[in-house]
Amino acid sequence: MSTGNFKFENKGHSWVQNDVWTAVDGYTMGQLHPSSKPNASALQNALDASKAAGLPDISASPAQSKFMALQCRVLGVTHALEVGTLGGYSAIWLASENPQMKLTTVEFDPHHVEVARKNIEYAGLSDRIEVIQGSGLEVLNQLKKEIEEGKRPKFGFFFIDADKPNNLNYFDLAVEMALPKAMICVDNVVRGGRLIDQSLTDPRETAGRILVEGVAKDPRVESVVMQTVGEKNYDGCLWAILKTDA
Repeated sequence: MSTGNFKFENKGHSWVQNDVWTAVDGYTMGQLHPSSKPNASALQNALDASKAAGLPDISASPAQSKFMALQCRVLGVTHALEVGTLGGYSAIWLASENPQMKLTTVEFDPHHVEVARKNIEYAGLSDRIEVIQGSGLEVLNQLKKEIEEGKRPKFGFFFIDADKPNNLNYFDLAVEMALPKAMICVDNVVRGGRLIDQSLTDPRETAGRILVEGVAKDPRVESVVMQTVGEKNYDGCLWAILKTDA
């Protein structure tokens, strides 16, 4: 389906927000993941410490993070890869909800790495979360080489939430390092609906269309884009599953 003559109205390009979405997230997470949960303190510490250290407030929402962690549990993932660590919030969600899993997470910014490692240590997960500092493409190519040499196992889950212009490159590398039926999640694809605004030329904005159109041509995967609303505004992720015969 083409966007055809659809007129994109959000020309201010401010991300849409709605207080009701935030309130619903607050209510449902308060009920379904209250502060009495074993990992709640570590997760709150990651948010607080990241804010105190000056990191941007761009981590995945609690609801999205738990949803990804539950996907890993359903799939029985034992090794996962995250591209874009930030302060370690989503990494802590994934690992703390999946005691059988080891997570490798990649971050370019040295300050973010320092903060994330402290947050992960506070959570007691340093033995299962490996934080690698460096350029995403360089690190992923090195990980791919290690897998090919038998020095590292393939991954069963990927969360890509880093520099948007490289989304398709990261996706391609993820597929090459994936187990059959592995799941790949690429964050911030819908971007308040700007995904379909073809007047935009900024690489950070066009990256979503490049990703969607590139994945559409990839015979190795089955995929879908799911739009979401919540405390982190209106956005959505691309989800893909590696075919068993890829």
